Amino acid sequence: MAEVKKKFLHDADQIAFDKKHRATIKFNISRYDAAVERGRQRYSDLDTAKERGSFIKRTVVENLDKYLIEFEKNITARGADVIWAEDSAEAIQAIVQILKDNKAELLVKSKSMTTEEVDFNEHVEAAGVHSLETDLGEYIVQLAGEKPYHIVTPCMHKSKQDIAELFHEKFDTPEKSSPEFLTAFVREKLRQSFVNADVGVTGANFLVADVGGIALTENEGNAMMTFSFPKVHIVIAGIEKLVPKMNDLALMWPLLAAHGTGQQITVYNSIVSGPRQAGETDGPEKMYVILLDNKRTELYKQKEQYLALKCIRCGACLNACPIYKNIGGYTYAATYSGPIGSVITPFYKGFADYNHLSSACSVCGKCTEVCPVKIPLHNLLLFNRRDAVEQGNGSFVWNQGMKAYEFAFRKRSRLDAVGGKVKNALAGLGKNALGEQKKTPQFADRSFSQQWKDLHKNKKNS
Repeated sequence: MAEVKKKFLHDADQIAFDKKHRATIKFNISRYDAAVERGRQRYSDLDTAKERGSFIKRTVVENLDKYLIEFEKNITARGADVIWAEDSAEAIQAIVQILKDNKAELLVKSKSMTTEEVDFNEHVEAAGVHSLETDLGEYIVQLAGEKPYHIVTPCMHKSKQDIAELFHEKFDTPEKSSPEFLTAFVREKLRQSFVNADVGVTGANFLVADVGGIALTENEGNAMMTFSFPKVHIVIAGIEKLVPKMNDLALMWPLLAAHGTGQQITVYNSIVSGPRQAGETDGPEKMYVILLDNKRTELYKQKEQYLALKCIRCGACLNACPIYKNIGGYTYAATYSGPIGSVITPFYKGFADYNHLSSACSVCGKCTEVCPVKIPLHNLLLFNRRDAVEQGNGSFVWNQGMKAYEFAFRKRSRLDAVGGKVKNALAGLGKNALGEQKKTPQFADRSFSQQWKDLHKNKKNS
């Protein structure tokens, strides 16, 4: 527990004062902020749209068993196989078996945070199958040997100069190549892989219960080719990704696009409802849908925090969060970063090791303000903090320190019982809470309340 938290604090301190990183993130997020603001302005009544989106997702979460069964019934009726995976190990076991059964050597993969959650690429490569990312951002971080930095924009931490240098190093492309040139280069390079791949792997933006459909939204067309060309299509999706009806996508797709990229709707939107049917010429011969729990039911049991399962992974809370913008995505050391990651990661990876993420928050409330499905994120982070204390996950020194803090701050007379010298001595006993870059302010000899009383006492006597 202590080592994970210690690493987080060390990494946060290092990256927060990395000027190059700050400049890159500031620039990239500013571009998204401007686009998202334009996207939000397209709504005549955004708050009502968010209320409706929140209602749809809350309805799903509160009736999860019903909609999961309905989804499974409808998609299996069209020939897809549904596999229930309790954890990452079960999901990987099922995936590896599918790859072996189909003698796969190459698979193409579209962007999916759920696959990152189970370390998909590492496991299938260990099984002897090459996994190739086809989303441009994911392709870049895979090429760099890195993980996604952001839910929506995996290589947000890289500038165009960084990417040009990476491609020059890996492929000997011209130095300082433009983004347009590199995009065309990757497109050409991936074309043959789509044709040659034995298996295509996607996630799911939404699982549509009433039609048994996988709803995918993208801007590059790579997801469409991923599930169209190979003979086998594998879908990996969290059990919370449901919407009740296909008609709900008319609301949810634009909400996701507006808050994720600022678009009215993304370029490509697909609904896949099964493998190739009799008489059809396109599409995969086989389709497998892996429904992943992976501690989501632990989150589901919580009285308050279960609302985090409403998340549609738009990334808006990350872009708004002052902590994320300072410490970056990798510091969280988890699949999901930012406010939503800080809420759910302790449940997914263990409260004892990851409860510190819930304290990586200034409680400014901006994440709650921007959420398109009205998840009260900053409140949920406070509930996580409460639970961490009740579970005894804090260190002995921290817990005793908080008890002393509580005792002292319950009454003004207790704070005024000692002077500034004693307070400064006590403040100097521990590590500076403000970090190495700032000095702890000095307490005055007498508190403000004491000085105020003295002032009015002197006025009264004069």
